[in-house]
Amino acid sequence: MAINAKLVKELRDKTGAGMMDCKKALEATDGNMDAAFDWLREKGIAKAAQKADRIAAEGLSAFVIDGNTAALVEVNSETDFVAKNAEFKELVATIAKAVAANKPADLEAANAIVIDGKDLATIIAEKTGKIGEKLSFRRFVVFTKEDDEVFGAYSHMGGKISAIAILANSDEEKAKDIAMQVAAINPKYIDRTAIPQEVLDRELSVLKNQALEENAKAAKPKPENIIEKMVQGRLNKNLKEMCLVDQSFIKDSNVTVKQYLGKGEVKAIARYEVGEGMQKREENFAEEVAAQMNG
Repeated sequence: MAINAKLVKELRDKTGAGMMDCKKALEATDGNMDAAFDWLREKGIAKAAQKADRIAAEGLSAFVIDGNTAALVEVNSETDFVAKNAEFKELVATIAKAVAANKPADLEAANAIVIDGKDLATIIAEKTGKIGEKLSFRRFVVFTKEDDEVFGAYSHMGGKISAIAILANSDEEKAKDIAMQVAAINPKYIDRTAIPQEVLDRELSVLKNQALEENAKAAKPKPENIIEKMVQGRLNKNLKEMCLVDQSFIKDSNVTVKQYLGKGEVKAIARYEVGEGMQKREENFAEEVAAQMNG
């Protein structure tokens, strides 16, 4: 398939690799984004499987805890200046409270929540006109806990990153610590049982190909059994980084999160980082890439 500038841009934002490397990866994988990402990792060009997408959009994330319900929301603005505006902060708080109180099923239902005779979509549109920037209610999550469970929540950098955790057999202090861990380290899963098989298979495949490529270039190639051990070691390291309970505890690196919790159990986690996966400015990037690709 034809590799266009948009695909190259998307892969570059995701991996941090150069434009021409991204173009080669996409050509080698017939434009498949996931396969191209793996191709770059195997070549050692994009080394971090968990590398975050480029962060560009502004705004705030916020949480509300009300009894056995907690809500986490993200609302975007065009500039950081507006994100610090008291009126914008009030809007974000209003949205979070409305979501917690109504537990909408999706974003469409959330925007239809009525407050003082106006739905949220109208309230946001009116604030957009008043503040003078486009404001967008991007996403939310609602958690409901059991009576014997506890919520923990943490907000960093004034709402640039927020996280919520639910713990069983624990207390609020530990729950807040776990929310802080989630905000800071960004685990993808609670434990290894939560990792989908296709993710495990893909990770193993990438690491095997990566090791084989390294071995082919080595002055003294390693035997197959050593390669297998090396791959398993790398896999275990990556899985520890992905899984919350296997990570080193942020307040005491001598223990894992699981050891810190003792009998406590993490039931659910959520984390929002403002603007993750979004782009704020285009700046004729497509034209820039097209010119270099055709040059």
